[in-house]
Amino acid sequence: MLKIGYGAEHEQYQPLPLLDYAVEAEKAGFDSVWTSDHFHPWAHTNAASGFSWVWMAALAERTKRVEIGTGVMCPTLRYHPAIVAQAFATLRNMYPGRIFVGLGTGEAMNEVPLGYTWPPFKERAERLEEAIKVMKLLWSRSFVNFKGKYYRLRKANLYTKPSSPPPIYVAASGPTVAEIAGRYADGFLTIGIAEKQYRSVLLPAMEKGAKSAGRDSDKIIKAMEVLVSYDEDFDKALAAVRFWAGALMPVMFMSGIYDPRVVEEHGHLVGDRQLAEHWLIGTKPEDHIRRLEKYIKMGFEHIYVVSSSPDEIKTLKMYAKDVLPYIRSAYKK
Repeated sequence: MLKIGYGAEHEQYQPLPLLDYAVEAEKAGFDSVWTSDHFHPWAHTNAASGFSWVWMAALAERTKRVEIGTGVMCPTLRYHPAIVAQAFATLRNMYPGRIFVGLGTGEAMNEVPLGYTWPPFKERAERLEEAIKVMKLLWSRSFVNFKGKYYRLRKANLYTKPSSPPPIYVAASGPTVAEIAGRYADGFLTIGIAEKQYRSVLLPAMEKGAKSAGRDSDKIIKAMEVLVSYDEDFDKALAAVRFWAGALMPVMFMSGIYDPRVVEEHGHLVGDRQLAEHWLIGTKPEDHIRRLEKYIKMGFEHIYVVSSSPDEIKTLKMYAKDVLPYIRSAYKK
């Protein structure tokens, strides 16, 4: 079944207005809300950084239907995976069938400020894989002993188990983590990847991981994050995504930068053309429909839009009126 979600970004909005947008997303007909999980944001000026787990519970109380989860969270340094397992077991227990968890290898900006040394990629991938093992064990067994390379459990037991295990989505932009997704995840998430890269590198790696674990890769949900901004005025829609410019610089992910002021400074080097290449700057509903159709035709089954529009409520109403009805009518599954 095709699902369309809404991305709620804590970096750009304080928790209460963000909560209003997510509630409006349910009213608009979105199937899910994916929320970022950061300690530091991707910019400094007018930025925010609410705590996603608290916010998710508030959203679940104010909504009835949408699925809610992280897009994405790193369960390896500032969060011990057993604590992640406990938190999401509790949420899933309180809101059965509505809570999922999206996981990734993380960013330095969320870990280094808390005193951790930023590990090389190989270690981060190993930690992620081990963390998923810990979480799955705690959700399904009692008094768990575990001795891994990075984590230990000694007769650890979750006395509040989830009503059913929260689905795990693993975010990957390269083959190593895509294989991990294939071995363990219920869903495989990627972000704005080119079709050639997806079909020639990521998808085969995910399928390889699934095969190595004796799993059917066709049953792993393929998910995509899509970056959008909407306004009838192109320049206004483009200006609204300037906040995220620093996140487009590869150095942010490769060099361990963790100060949002530095990230923002690097963002000044990003031109409008680069922003428009990474974000859909859509001035009419058809622009957004075409972008979603592109990924649906690539085989993605769960797509969520991260909107950085001048007016979020107007954007949500446009999706409710024009985009979602068309997509549901054209792509019934």
